[in-house]
Amino acid sequence: MSDLINPNGIPVEQANADDGWKPDPNHPRRRPPWIKVRAPSGENYERVYGLMRGHKLNTVCEEAQCPNIGECWGRGTATFLMMGDTCTRSCGFCDIKTGRPSPLDWKEPNRIAESVRALNLRHVVITSVNRDERADGGAPIFAMVIKRIRELQPGCSIEVLIPDFKGSETALKIVMDAQPEILNHNVETVPRLFRKVQPQDHYEWAMATLTNAKRMDPLVLTKSGIMVGLGETFDEVVEVMRDLAACGVDILTIGQYLQPSKKHLPVERFYLPEEFDRFIVIGKAMGFKWVESGPLVRSSYRADQQVRELSQLNHFRLRQPVVDSAD
Repeated sequence: MSDLINPNGIPVEQANADDGWKPDPNHPRRRPPWIKVRAPSGENYERVYGLMRGHKLNTVCEEAQCPNIGECWGRGTATFLMMGDTCTRSCGFCDIKTGRPSPLDWKEPNRIAESVRALNLRHVVITSVNRDERADGGAPIFAMVIKRIRELQPGCSIEVLIPDFKGSETALKIVMDAQPEILNHNVETVPRLFRKVQPQDHYEWAMATLTNAKRMDPLVLTKSGIMVGLGETFDEVVEVMRDLAACGVDILTIGQYLQPSKKHLPVERFYLPEEFDRFIVIGKAMGFKWVESGPLVRSSYRADQQVRELSQLNHFRLRQPVVDSAD
């Protein structure tokens, strides 16, 4: 594995100018050299893995086969997946299993908070599967874990990556009343592909979630993410970016879709690193406070840095003090 860093700051196996790599129109789905990643390993990785198993916790890092699991777990960070490992929706890109989930575990927020304390995290990302069998979508679990983390690990900033709750403002308010530092909901793809990519979701629900979150708490940092390579055009991505900017979204992530298995949607094409760089330029011109765009970018990538940088550069008043990891 090369130690080169691409212009977006992501360590990748990158072809240099002498490699002469170009997209092959006859094989558009062949992975380019910059998509390769290190196999997860290392002392911190093993420590995080052991803690997750010991507390019977799930992580989206594992369930969604995130390509950055080695890097993130290696530095002692992870995204916790709540409410089980079975989702009530069947998105064509996601490797989390679909079916009828088990009853909610109301002790789970405490186990997660204890793990956050054990890892001494200064920023934590909490997400969940969809629980459409519940009218509240599991929103109370989010509120409980936020409260418990604040009790056990003061100073830890909290990001929640939430479902759309089918557009329910009541469910969203339960989460917003707990006052996370970052409220994240990924739009995932362009409107034209919603029925194909995430058939049980609606573009309008995603936009309403982000708009209402900012209305309910103007101090919260809102965040959303887009995958590319599912058949959308570059201009369609820019249109979604424009919609998200109109919703007041502060942080935007854009990454390359990678097919988890042959049963999932195929990759229609791989975007070039230069195209991801163009998204950064366009996004900053639209007014986003932070644009994380690159082949291996995922929603939680460098989330801790986003909180620290935005709080410093924009004098954002965090509800809990965030201590720089260098201290």
